[in-house]
Amino acid sequence: MATATFAAGCFWGIERSFRQVKGVTDAEVGYTGGSTKNPTYEDVCTGRTGHAEAVRVEFDPAQVSYEELLDVFWRIHDPTQLNRQGPDIGSQYRSAIFFHDGEQEQAAQASKKKLEQSGAASRPIVTEIVPAATFWRAEDYHQRYLDKGRF
Repeated sequence: MATATFAAGCFWGIERSFRQVKGVTDAEVGYTGGSTKNPTYEDVCTGRTGHAEAVRVEFDPAQVSYEELLDVFWRIHDPTQLNRQGPDIGSQYRSAIFFHDGEQEQAAQASKKKLEQSGAASRPIVTEIVPAATFWRAEDYHQRYLDKGRF
């Protein structure tokens, strides 16, 4: 198994999208990229912790490649919006790829460059590509939130 971490706006929809990918064995929502230890949802929502709402994806590389996960990432959000996705505004909703090793970093950079060169994006891509940091699992009520029928 391998791990990938992505931020692309509100983590509920991102989690659901990755769970539907064949070869993904688990996905959980949480917070990463900030400075506060053990942040809560309320902490992150202030925008002062530096964290992004993110999804940690566990996957089987024999069934799905990291590059295929990157393709999903680019499709499920607008990487040209700085610190927002749709109605959600703030640095916690930024677009980011948190790489876990050098291979992931190279793949992410190549994928971003390919998208930029394709002309598919109408504005510059603002997605950060940064080393994975501590991932703080979000509260239980956020896990598989959309599957609970509350939204």
